[in-house]
Amino acid sequence: MEFIIAVFTLILLEIILGVDNIMFISIVTNKLPNKRERNKARILGLTGAMFVRILFLVLMVWLIENLRKPFFPVEGQTLEETIALYKGTDIIWDKMKILFHTIGVRELILLAGGLFLMIKSTSEIYHRMEGEAKELQNKKRSLWGTVIEIMAVDIVFSFDSILTAIGITENLPAMIVAVIIAIIIMMVFSAKVAEFMKSHPSLEVMGLSFLILIGVMLVLDSVHYEVPRGYLYFAIFFSLAVELVNMNIRRKQIKQPLELKSKIKDTI
Repeated sequence: MEFIIAVFTLILLEIILGVDNIMFISIVTNKLPNKRERNKARILGLTGAMFVRILFLVLMVWLIENLRKPFFPVEGQTLEETIALYKGTDIIWDKMKILFHTIGVRELILLAGGLFLMIKSTSEIYHRMEGEAKELQNKKRSLWGTVIEIMAVDIVFSFDSILTAIGITENLPAMIVAVIIAIIIMMVFSAKVAEFMKSHPSLEVMGLSFLILIGVMLVLDSVHYEVPRGYLYFAIFFSLAVELVNMNIRRKQIKQPLELKSKIKDTI
């Protein structure tokens, strides 16, 4: 059940956070001369991007799991014993001194990743509040040039996706399954997904807000303060349920004046 919840959550966030990628793909593929080449470029580009993303994901998880040795270990103590000592004291100064001896590659990756997600998400929300549009300048290009560009841009977009996956679950198969399914959905429904997300920007802002939350969790993980993932799952699905209700209410509010106008017109 935990595996299924993790996969479903990751697919949802992958799609929400991948809307920029989908829109970019739509823009660059529209420069190709015909529909056949546009579809081919989209499929090839996303397929290549999927394998690159899985490779990065496996590499990142391997680094976190295997490079756990601290840079400055306490002599005669294992890392687990040092962490237990760190958690067992309430004196801030002692905690800071012990924490120094637990820092390794894993902690630096989690800390840098968490800060990256927090800064990027806050910046994206700010740009949307200020109404600053990101415009992409494109020239006519070849099929393989478009495929390479899609893969290159997806590498940039994939960092927040990979860090999000690591923040949500430690189950690598769940991460890989979610990435594959999300990419397939993007291949099949890229145009419709982009249009839906464009008409419901609040969903994208919600996704960015969760990135801030996940960033905080990664930072806490880097200092060995573990937050149960169940709290994150609950927050995501509860917020999604509230947003779906809001979307339904907004749709009815728009629909009612139109129906009223139609009735008045008919009576006249």
